[in-house]
Amino acid sequence: MCGYFISRIYFQRLICNSNRMEKKTILGHPAGLFVLFFTELWERFSFYGMRAILVLYLTAETQGSNPGLGWDNASALELYGWYTMFVYLMSIPGGLLADRWIGQKKAVLVGGILIIIGQFVLAIDSIAAFATGLILIVSGVGALKPNISTMVGGLYRKGDAKRDAGFTIFYIGINIGAFSAPLLVGYFGEVVDWHLGFSLAGFGMILGQIVYVFGQKHLVGIGDSHRASDESKALMSKPLSKIEKDRMVVLMLSFLIMIVFWGAYEQAGGFMNLYAKQTVDRVVFGFEIPASFLQSLHAFYVILLGAPMAAFWLWWKRKGYESSAIFKMGLGTIIMGLGFMALVGAAYEVSVLALEKASLYWLLLSYLLHVIGELSSSPIALSFITKLAPAKYASFMMGAYFAVTGLGNKLAGLIGEAAENAGALQVFTGVTIFCIGFGLLLMLFVKRLKALAHGAEEDTES
Repeated sequence: MCGYFISRIYFQRLICNSNRMEKKTILGHPAGLFVLFFTELWERFSFYGMRAILVLYLTAETQGSNPGLGWDNASALELYGWYTMFVYLMSIPGGLLADRWIGQKKAVLVGGILIIIGQFVLAIDSIAAFATGLILIVSGVGALKPNISTMVGGLYRKGDAKRDAGFTIFYIGINIGAFSAPLLVGYFGEVVDWHLGFSLAGFGMILGQIVYVFGQKHLVGIGDSHRASDESKALMSKPLSKIEKDRMVVLMLSFLIMIVFWGAYEQAGGFMNLYAKQTVDRVVFGFEIPASFLQSLHAFYVILLGAPMAAFWLWWKRKGYESSAIFKMGLGTIIMGLGFMALVGAAYEVSVLALEKASLYWLLLSYLLHVIGELSSSPIALSFITKLAPAKYASFMMGAYFAVTGLGNKLAGLIGEAAENAGALQVFTGVTIFCIGFGLLLMLFVKRLKALAHGAEEDTES
């Protein structure tokens, strides 16, 4: 009997301690957010390190101190488009893997391990290793990316006004990794040895997995497998309601918006990367900036502007102005178009004014506008999905979002290939007109689309 009471007291304390862990907050947000923040930071370090040097490695000459594969620009951009598309397209099976079998928590762990193996396989100097490494990374990101984002949403209760801000904080973590990777991986890859650069990306992912494993105490009940739950099985078999179907329609439209957005934005890793290397004057105070370094600009701007933008949108909403996710994504697409208008200026200098190189400030301005558009679209879309997606399709819909991001990346590759023939001025002008026009069209239907969300974006007191 005495043993019974001792055991009971022990388990009660254990449950209380567990509840305290779950409720622990940092800066007003669940502590688990920052575990996921640092995990995703290092995953993005791995991905953006790869992104910074892939096209440059493919097009580098086969001779010299740091030989590449010697591909032509069009072929390199084609592979870049396929690679970045499949990285995100694999988020659909990655989401299903979590929803139906192992849960989001385990899927993130499996994905991280595959990425680590893939990055170190890329460090081997052979075509077979190169192809194998890409396949492993694609599979790993597919398992990790949608599920870690869904876990962020799971940290907040329904209607919590802090959810959008939480995703913005998470997004800043993404971009700390994206900022540092082109500087470190870019330098050691482009200047020292390509395969060393790939290895550094792998070490970054190892750090991410260490953070994730040791931070599990702050993720109790978040992202667990529902396979054994009879309640969740009943939930999975229940048909969608009329409201849920309407919300799915709005989500599908948001996916179309993001295909357009990422098709423009991801020129940064493809055509704009080559354009910066071959056409932009990168000499500052006598030092020529490596082209891969410029890949960190987007992330630098996100880190600089992330918190002010989140504060701006809160102020905007409190003033009673239109602040729905569709409105923000439409505005973000317009601002993206303005960023390409700056690139039109760079192309004009070379094509019309016949300058040997375009001025660097056009690129700096373009990236700045792209990031303002990004902060009005991407973290908002992530939060939007966790608000509108039916519970039984939570990871699948997040996977679908990243899949359409992949389609946007493929579109970016196709635009880059077209630019090789049509010319930079024509392509930048076309993207400018399309993005601004598409964004303005969305603005006309904001109220109607907002009605289909059936109040899912309305916040409750936190």
